[in-house]
Amino acid sequence: GIAVMAPHIMVEPISIQAIGLARQQFQFSNLREKLVRYHDDPASAFQGWKDIWLHPDFLTWDIRELLPNIRCPMLAIQGEDDPYGTMAQINQIKNLAKSKVEVLKLGNCGHSPHKEKPEETINALKAFIGKL
Repeated sequence: GIAVMAPHIMVEPISIQAIGLARQQFQFSNLREKLVRYHDDPASAFQGWKDIWLHPDFLTWDIRELLPNIRCPMLAIQGEDDPYGTMAQINQIKNLAKSKVEVLKLGNCGHSPHKEKPEETINALKAFIGKL
């Protein structure tokens, strides 16, 4: 089985807008200091992530054509308030994968379901794994 949280299978305008805003926050706020908790070199990690997503060639990145090749059960979790992606990501996974796909859409949740809604996320993962 596969479990994905806040997955990306295509680039959406909302993703590019949010990453552009994050770029400004990295320059002019304490975002760099917040990333120190998760990265030894937050500047390098942030720049690598931002540079890939904002590169003009990446705007056409799309792996939806690969989803029919997935044949094992999936759980797709998405926060309804994720600034980096919409429900279109998990809806497309559900519609295009050839396997059974369960979706969990979390209200009042952004890009980090495991942090923002840990109980709901863990319960969904336990239930999904239990069915495997």
